[in-house]
Amino acid sequence: MKTTELITALSGEGRALAAAARQAGPDAPVPTCPGWQIRDLLRHTGAVHRWAAAFVTEGYTNGRPLGGEPDLDGDELLQWYVEQHRLLVGALTRAPEDLDCWTFLPAPSPEPLPPRAFWARRQAHETAVHRVDAESALGGGPGTVPEHLAADGIDELLRGFHARPKSRVRTEEPRTLRVRATDTGDAWTVRLSPEPPRTERAAEGPAECELSGPADRLYLALWNRLPLAAVSVTGDADLARLWREKSGI
Repeated sequence: MKTTELITALSGEGRALAAAARQAGPDAPVPTCPGWQIRDLLRHTGAVHRWAAAFVTEGYTNGRPLGGEPDLDGDELLQWYVEQHRLLVGALTRAPEDLDCWTFLPAPSPEPLPPRAFWARRQAHETAVHRVDAESALGGGPGTVPEHLAADGIDELLRGFHARPKSRVRTEEPRTLRVRATDTGDAWTVRLSPEPPRTERAAEGPAECELSGPADRLYLALWNRLPLAAVSVTGDADLARLWREKSGI
């Protein structure tokens, strides 16, 4: 996705998160984040927005701690979240294309993301997933995610987060997992071993297990916001269960 599209997605997802949080109320439990209430979700997501905006506006070239969450609640907390989201969207909108600052995921090939695009992408997906969390507090199932945003988020998760050394999705012997979005045509081949997963944007060669379905259902299942029953699992279901048990970020 283009950076401008990701910023637009971030803007819309943040407004939808705030609307769901307002409707649910600060005391509402968040089923997709066990142990959290809406107030916890707003504090966390707002703190992440504030943290990300600082890299964009200040050009920090080294990692910095997230910082504390505010001692706010109720309407004051909601308004604080709205303001942090607004500041982040504004910072990314105004940032130059050649922004130089710290990022923290492995650069996807063949074209690594420049920092402005990285932060727009990361925060768009941070917000989309937590918007789904906020909506889960309203008593219904997780809402939908636009298909192309969902496909982009699957790519970030597989080729970014789970390319890091800290990924726990590993097998003693080499195994292959395929992920296929049936509506967008995107496919990923995830090669598992005792080392961090290696993922290619392709559907080449055999795979012992395949997860397939609409991109938004896959996105939410891979982020553990939907059960695996929400997508089609073919082949060795043990690999799907391994993902469920070991893929938490």
